[in-house]
Amino acid sequence: MSASLTAGALFNVNGIVAVVTGGGSGIGLMIAKVLVINGAHRVYIVGRREDMLRKAAEDINPDIVIAVPGDVTSRDSILQIAGRVRSEVGYINLLIANAGIMGPKPLKPATGEAPPSIAEYRAHALKTPMTDFTETYAVNASGVYYTTLAFMELLATGNKKANMGPDWRSQVIATSSIGGFSRLPGASFAYNSSKAAVTHMMKMMATAFVPYKIRCNVLAPGIFPSDLASGIMNGLDPEKTGRLEQAIVPGERPGKEEDIAGAILYLASQAGAYLNGSVVVVDGGRLSTLVSTY
Repeated sequence: MSASLTAGALFNVNGIVAVVTGGGSGIGLMIAKVLVINGAHRVYIVGRREDMLRKAAEDINPDIVIAVPGDVTSRDSILQIAGRVRSEVGYINLLIANAGIMGPKPLKPATGEAPPSIAEYRAHALKTPMTDFTETYAVNASGVYYTTLAFMELLATGNKKANMGPDWRSQVIATSSIGGFSRLPGASFAYNSSKAAVTHMMKMMATAFVPYKIRCNVLAPGIFPSDLASGIMNGLDPEKTGRLEQAIVPGERPGKEEDIAGAILYLASQAGAYLNGSVVVVDGGRLSTLVSTY
């Protein structure tokens, strides 16, 4: 049997150089960890909270993981980070555009209660400053766009380096969400629509970047333990049993780091080298229980 068909050959990321935004916690931290465990040469984790980044680097492997404080909503900050990576390594193979925030939510009645009046619904929504709504797009969509632009040349240099093999091309993976497909009442209009925007933007980039040999794919997680999803988790599992109703998630549990690990290793390794413009949904079947557009 050909050695190229073994799991070890298909799913390792030996020697990869990656940048992970929002890499200090939640899904970004899971991604950084799995890349290092499976052979990464260097992983830069980017975020606003320096103390959290440094702890993550120390906990994983400070010889491989580099904490870089930065703000994806600042073009200057992103360009400075790209400049640092250029001076230290000179290229990257993989950009994980993972940084994201939740947005303001509409007024939602408790289970069994009548919906709010139109006046109550409107008044609640209008209390949110427009800047709060727009900030969700600044991080979740604009931040992905400008981060990708900042690292395009380093991704192209990664192709010239060819350290991942002759048929492997540099890649951007954006962390979107099944929220980008969901029409669940009471969900954040800003968050869900910003994730729909980033999913479509990555599909557009997959087409636009063909001349530069840069691939673009999307990871769309469901419910995973994170700061971002803590409110959702508490609402669905108030007694913190670690189990969810089958009607909410057919898999009957939140996602685990192993679930993210499997998806990222597929996308980032030789196993996923033929993917471009793809969306990988990792949600235990949650999307199938929702009113959604996919």
